[in-house]
Amino acid sequence: MTDLISDEDMIRQYLSSQPNHCFEILYKRYVNKVYRRCLSMTKDPLKAEDFTHDIFLKVFNRLEAFQERSSFSTWLYAISFNYCSDQIRLAKRMSFITAEEELDQNIPESEDVSAQDEAMQLVGRIWKTLSTKERMLLQLKYEEELSVHDIASLYSLNPSTVKMRLKRSRDKIQQLYAKAYYD
Repeated sequence: MTDLISDEDMIRQYLSSQPNHCFEILYKRYVNKVYRRCLSMTKDPLKAEDFTHDIFLKVFNRLEAFQERSSFSTWLYAISFNYCSDQIRLAKRMSFITAEEELDQNIPESEDVSAQDEAMQLVGRIWKTLSTKERMLLQLKYEEELSVHDIASLYSLNPSTVKMRLKRSRDKIQQLYAKAYYD
């Protein structure tokens, strides 16, 4: 019976009266998809499994915050992507700090390294000026390597709309970089 109910209707009907039942059904519906998303990002089955469980805990603790601006699956996939991205970024930062601590810091920086650091900092500042939607599309396309059609179906958009938004975001980054770099 509950297999026929949409995610959104089930959340409306069962969340307040039978939260465990609601969580169980949503978990069964999406655990494999979330796991595959995590595995594609981490390339590590154990991490993917841990991330999947963490994501579901996070989603279930925030299910009341689901506002139906998009489908439940889109909301869940966005949370999954962001969680995995954050964890990967954190792990890279931690491994970079550990590696950096092991290096001898007495080596003077060359001009090339200094210029590269400045460019990376500039790109980081520009990245922060982008909207969440712009960053998400760019990450899905270039970090996740999703096709335009996959992104379009994920957000219920036309592929041409996704292409135009990606182009505008890339153009915006190039313009901001050129303006900041040459000013």
